[in-house]
Order: sequence, then C-alpha cells, then structure tokens
Amino acid sequence: MAARACPAAPAPRRSSASCSSSGPPSTAPAARSSDDAAASVIPMPISDAFAERIIRWQRSHGRHALPWQNTRDPYRIWLSEIMLQQTQVATVIPYYERFLARYPDVASLAAAPDADVMALWAGLGYYTRARNLHRCAREIVAQWEGRFPPDAERIATLPGIGRSTAAAVAAFAYGERAAILDGNVRRVFARHFGMAGDPASAKVQAGMWERADAELPAPGPAQADDMRAYTQGLMDLGATLCTRGVPDCARCPVRETCVALREARQHELPTPRKRKAVPERSAHLLWVEHRGRTLFERRPPSGIWGGLLSLPEFEGEDAAAACRRLGVEPGQIDRLDPFVHTFTHFRLTATPWRVAAAGIALREADRHEWLEPERLADGGLPAPIKKLLCDRRQGGLF
Repeated sequence: MAARACPAAPAPRRSSASCSSSGPPSTAPAARSSDDAAASVIPMPISDAFAERIIRWQRSHGRHALPWQNTRDPYRIWLSEIMLQQTQVATVIPYYERFLARYPDVASLAAAPDADVMALWAGLGYYTRARNLHRCAREIVAQWEGRFPPDAERIATLPGIGRSTAAAVAAFAYGERAAILDGNVRRVFARHFGMAGDPASAKVQAGMWERADAELPAPGPAQADDMRAYTQGLMDLGATLCTRGVPDCARCPVRETCVALREARQHELPTPRKRKAVPERSAHLLWVEHRGRTLFERRPPSGIWGGLLSLPEFEGEDAAAACRRLGVEPGQIDRLDPFVHTFTHFRLTATPWRVAAAGIALREADRHEWLEPERLADGGLPAPIKKLLCDRRQGGLF
C-alpha cells in the first residue's frame, strides 16, 4: 500500500477509556528494552481510542515525502496502490514516475496499446496487475466517462481492484470512511488485538474485516482528514515499526494495548502459514542473433511474463530443430549456463542457447521482433532476460 502525506490538523478528539475499542487494558510488558530504546519511546495516553493514537502518530512520525503523496487525484492514488502490491517502495518510485510521464491520466492509459503498457511495466513483476490496470482504465472511460467511481463500493467493481485497494483509493481521494486490510494492516491487527489463526483463512479474514470496520475514526467534521491520516498511519505502522522480522515495539503508538507485546508473542502473530514445497520447472530459451540484432517473441497474454517480449522458448534440448521450427537456419550453437528465477508459486531453471543465425525466414513474423543491442535495456523485457543479455554483453562474452 502507498504512503501519502496528510495535512496537519488540530489535536484530534480524545475519547474516554469507556468508549475505546482499542483492545485489552494496559499491562506492563514482562521485559523492557534497553535504556537507549526506552528513551525513544513516544509517550501516548492509553485512554485515547486506537484510531486517534494512529492518527496523531502518523501526523508527527509517518511518511510524508513519497511521490504519490499530496494528491487527491484517484487515478494517481490507484496507480500507486496497484504498483505497491507485493512490491517495495524503492522499486516502485521510478516506475511510478515513468508511468505518469507517459500516461498522466486515465484517458491516456486507456488509449495506449497493450504492448506499450506491458513494456513500461516490464521488470516490476506480477504482470497481471498491468493487464488489469489497462482493463480498468478502459472500463472507467467506457462506463464512467473517464472519471473514477465516487465511492469504495463501486470502485471495487472495477477489474483488478479488491475491497482493500478500493477503500484506500476512496479514503485518500474522497475521505470516505472505508476500512483497508492489506498485508501490513493484517499484521498490525493480528498482533495488537491478539488475532491468531491463518490470516488468509475466511474465518480470520472475516474477523479482521469486522475489527477494521469497528476501529475506523468516528464520523464528524474532521472525518476526511482523519481518514487519510488513519489509513496512511496503518500502512506506515506496518511498514516501518510493526514489521515482519523484528518489530520496533518501543516506538509503537499503540504499544500500551498490544496483546502480542503484553504476552511476548510478536513472533507468533500473525500465525505463520505452513510452508509448501516450491514446484520446480525448467525451460530452454533460444538466443538467436543475426546481423547484430537479437530475436524476441511476444509471449501469450496470460501466464508468466504475459504480453512481454522474451527469448523464444522450446521443449527438449534440440536447439537446432527448435530454430528450424521458427524459420531460423542455425549456424553455430552454444549452450550457456542455466539461470534460476523464483516466481511466486514456482522456481524456474532456464537454459539459454546462443545461436548465430545463418538464414532467416520466420514462419510467424508478426509474433517476433528484432532488437538492436542498445534497445535491450529499455525494450520491455522480463527482468531476468534483460539481466542475462545485458550482463553477458557487458562482460564481453559475445
């Protein structure tokens, strides 16, 4: 989820302990951190509601300087939210800036050719996001006259936008009281409220959504600004303090009511999922060169690297026969060292075969494209393919 700036506001409203829904009463943890760590503790009155403590902490200590902040444009907010799914902020920033430079609004994205969108996304991974992004832009233009739907419920009907992403867009763009529940927020809720069980299970998910709705800031004149700060605060807390590895509990604004801290269960919550064996797959790739250019093939829209240009793939180990099926008469053929790339659900071992073409008569020319060496770095190639080609060329191996 994205980090955004929230405008400064007067001190938030305070709630009595009787109306707080922030969890169990405060109990001093069994062990304290070092004096240095204790000195960095942010004093927070435990009578405040959970949301109010998150809001105040975000305004003082949250993230405020990322490129998708300081906007109420739902297009820019949506773009950042999609890019940030399962991807680190530092990786997203250059892609986000390039994407906006090319497609500054939903209409320009909707009008773009599929291949151009996929090429611009290349290297960011999880390519279904890019395909859904493009489909979504076209649907907004066709069904909503180029304007984003006005609330989370209708935003969630668009391709590739789930309940949490829709809520984030609506909260940041419109100030709507809509609860988010991304991976970081699930971790915060699991620890703070002591919610055990597989976070991906339907039962635990339902409980977390119920909790997320219950903890929203109260309606009122400051609702829009409070919702932006609260939503961003949950994201920031999960990304910077309540992290997966070693949480920084001493600086947490809601530590006084955290079940995991009180019971020393930070590393047990959320409940770890059982690890499954990662399936292994293998592939052989043709690296065909002719007159200084490299041959690429447009991959099918679905599947790994869907819609991107990549080296032609073949089964078996007969590279010469694979070349002839393409319409390439092979000259010298060299088998290169395999490389391994791990996807979300499997591990791929790919073996490249470098082929010096003696003649070309491509059978499906519309699926293939020749790229000059200078275009390899920005030709919209899958990251491991681009790395393979660029590294070997820079190393002077070819």
